[in-house]
Amino acid sequence: MNALDQLQVFKAMHDSPHARLEHSAQLGDGLAAALWNNRHDARDYEAPSHHTLSCYIADGTGTFRREQPGLKGAPDKLCIMPAGSASHWVVNGSIRLAHLYISQEQFALGCIRLLDREPRELQLQEATFLDDPVQAQRFHQLIDLDWDEPGERLLTSTLAHDILDHAVLSQVGLRQGLRLKGGLAAHQRRQLCDYIEAHLDQPLTLGELAALCNLSEYHFARMFRASFGLPPHQYLLARRLATARQLLRFGELALGEIALRCGFASASHFSNRFRQALGATPGEYRAAFRP
Repeated sequence: MNALDQLQVFKAMHDSPHARLEHSAQLGDGLAAALWNNRHDARDYEAPSHHTLSCYIADGTGTFRREQPGLKGAPDKLCIMPAGSASHWVVNGSIRLAHLYISQEQFALGCIRLLDREPRELQLQEATFLDDPVQAQRFHQLIDLDWDEPGERLLTSTLAHDILDHAVLSQVGLRQGLRLKGGLAAHQRRQLCDYIEAHLDQPLTLGELAALCNLSEYHFARMFRASFGLPPHQYLLARRLATARQLLRFGELALGEIALRCGFASASHFSNRFRQALGATPGEYRAAFRP
């Protein structure tokens, strides 16, 4: 099965005899994108395990949700479908739309990095036919890129991160009536984030991080995952790669120096990890942002 077919919203569209897929791409970091044409259709999305942001590129004036038949779409309208939500759509006439699929782990990283909040406290707020010119412009920039060309796919990935960050900052609210069980206290979470950021260049161990919270490695790993949405080693790798991307995009350091600053054992280890995450080498990523 294609990796994108494991995304429920993508699969529901792909299974439609009326929808046509123009382009799709895995963008790394738990992000994927697709560009669709559809006509005279009905689609149901039942509690997907991922978040979906969509932007109507053209037409869509006959598209509505079954439970809101009086509210119709239009070009540049945005929809936010959070993980776990259900929605039922009717497409009268034609529509061209772009989807950005976001893993819950990548959303959790955004909540921690941008909002300094535990992801379990927050939820992406559902929205139908939202007006957001900044996001719409990003979607248009995204679909103008050639996702099959490696360098432009890397630019697409960066735009996708910008779209996600904007959604986290503008469309996230507190979960109501939530009683959290387990997990780390807020001061422990902040202490860990600060410590990890200050020691990315060092070979951090689970025991070292657990000791900061005065917990056994076993209990620390469970509580870290509850609070951060992913295991310690995955969070650490995500922060190292994110820092590396910034240094590649905006700096002139040699690749070996970036590898050392971000805690990778060697330039080859850095390159392998980077390629696994983004589908390109660090050199190719840097080249994508050079004139």
